[in-house]
Amino acid sequence: MKNVTIKDVAKAAGVSYSTVSRALSGSPEISADTRERILQVCKEMNYTANTVARSMVMKSTKLLGLILTGVNNPFMSELAYHIDRQARARGYNIILCNSSRDLEQERELFELMIGRQVDGVILVPSGPESYQSLMPYLDRIPTVFVGENLREAPESYVSVDNQRGAYMGVEYLHRLGHREILYFGRRRGSTTHQLRAEGYAAACRNLGLTPQYCNNTFSSSSIKYGYQLAKQLFAQERHFTAIFAATDTNALGIMQAAEELGIRIPEDISLLGFDNIRDSGLPRINLTTIEQPKKMLASVAVDGLLDKIQNELEGYTHRILMPTLVERASCLPLK
Repeated sequence: MKNVTIKDVAKAAGVSYSTVSRALSGSPEISADTRERILQVCKEMNYTANTVARSMVMKSTKLLGLILTGVNNPFMSELAYHIDRQARARGYNIILCNSSRDLEQERELFELMIGRQVDGVILVPSGPESYQSLMPYLDRIPTVFVGENLREAPESYVSVDNQRGAYMGVEYLHRLGHREILYFGRRRGSTTHQLRAEGYAAACRNLGLTPQYCNNTFSSSSIKYGYQLAKQLFAQERHFTAIFAATDTNALGIMQAAEELGIRIPEDISLLGFDNIRDSGLPRINLTTIEQPKKMLASVAVDGLLDKIQNELEGYTHRILMPTLVERASCLPLK
């Protein structure tokens, strides 16, 4: 099939090439009736705009790159959904890629985004090393990091206050009467998890509790890994009345292991998660959790990136959003 061009549309509509171009670009130089008639001809002829050519003229592709650590992670998929919605509402489309927490793959994807001439990149970094790894590229394209707290790095990012969220969780369990609270899923190589563990430790210190940990020996958090770790944990003598899981996916894995072993949640053990992924609110799960405001994270990231793009802003911004406690049915007061 022959590709339909602007010239073909112009001939069919009985107008000039430039008139069709103005109609497609939304120019006010032609009447609404003329624009409507041309757009109808485009639709009937199945005309598809040459976005490459248009981007060369407009100096904008209206595309944003989004690099995640893994779209199979429920939190990441929900975040991607909200970023896509926010971007589309502002006239942009998304190119989505997975880094799989691999620094080399992350660099390759960043180079790909530059090659595809996206207007900017939103990145959920693989880890604390990502900033240094990507530094040679960051002055070539507007970029906003999401989720990983870069501390004092001179680059724009938006994150939730993970330390405060963990502190809130311990305070909540303490108010319910729990004094033996185990932190499940502490993981090395992630600033996010480091901050959550620091928040847990600080709360224990201030409330006079003895910290207990079940470390995550895997490279990421998931239901599968949470289940495997929980099976090992429950095979030992229990010295805790509540578990604070570092992520909701870990908490779901704990629930699965507990059900298999006849351990009742919350009657035998109270369970608290972190993230508030969609599945946490399902009737049979009803997980009490610390919520990351995913829609707000997406909105702030997209707004910040478009400010950089449209206003050619230099410098950087650090935005830390507050988490909230979502009370459901997985925690009970200690009798």
